[in-house]
Amino acid sequence: MQINAIILKVIEMNETFLVNENGANKLKKFYSEYEVESKNEYIVFSAKLKHCSVSLYTSNKVLFQGNDIKEETRIWRLDPDFTSTSKTPVSKKVVSAILPQCGSDEVGTGDYFGPVCVCASYVDEKVYVQCESLRITDSKVLTDEYIREVAPKLLEIVPHSLLILDNEKYNKVHEKMNLNAIKSYLHNTCYVHLSKKLGALPPLCVVDQFTPETSYYRYLDGSAEIIRSLHFETKAESKYISVAISSIIARYAFLKAMDKLSEIYGMNFPKGAGPHVDEFASDFVSKHSIQELNKVCKLHFKNTQNIQ
Repeated sequence: MQINAIILKVIEMNETFLVNENGANKLKKFYSEYEVESKNEYIVFSAKLKHCSVSLYTSNKVLFQGNDIKEETRIWRLDPDFTSTSKTPVSKKVVSAILPQCGSDEVGTGDYFGPVCVCASYVDEKVYVQCESLRITDSKVLTDEYIREVAPKLLEIVPHSLLILDNEKYNKVHEKMNLNAIKSYLHNTCYVHLSKKLGALPPLCVVDQFTPETSYYRYLDGSAEIIRSLHFETKAESKYISVAISSIIARYAFLKAMDKLSEIYGMNFPKGAGPHVDEFASDFVSKHSIQELNKVCKLHFKNTQNIQ
């Protein structure tokens, strides 16, 4: 609840605009007497006023941030150099509100075939600016073609931790743990690895919630290392850029794994768990045996019972 309050407060105190060259020059001239030095390589101009700060980025994004920006931004909303280009209030793009941040998400848990992939990603101002030109949103609303295009770029830009639990190991682990317990373990392990990679995690680390917080930590009882103080929120992939990035990277890993299965068995593995999957599974067993099915699917799904 405390984190939610902080997020709402930050959103109210931020607003961004995209400006053209003329607008950028006008902004710098207007705030010249308040100019301060910025160590951020992506900020070309920074001004500090009593009630707010103004930052102009190399991408021509202008960020107003402070306790009272309503009147300050009002004068710019009326300026044609600002309104002539697309204006994006931060309230519609929560992902830019709190940086740095980490976020985690998983892919593959609803698919009969293929592994479970979990990723945790770190985003600070530098990473955010590098990702601005990319269409970052929940992987479920992106095409697989676009994910294949954008994920390799994210893998180079974004500090992350990615875990892939293949089907054979998944089936073995599931004999002792339910799906939510498995996901809790994988999310926690991603954060443990990312913490070591970064040296320390930021105050805001978001889990796209799949189980209540109390259950999540109960599943982790007995683990050697547990990352605590996480923020749990449903549909977080549409609210936090770090979670959205994690969903894309995890989806990409899942797609690559499905490609590999198709290559190994000479069959085009379907996604999901519908009737079309039942038909494919029956065909797979007839060609490769029921024993081989253990290596490519999640056996506890009802699809296994429907194999003919």
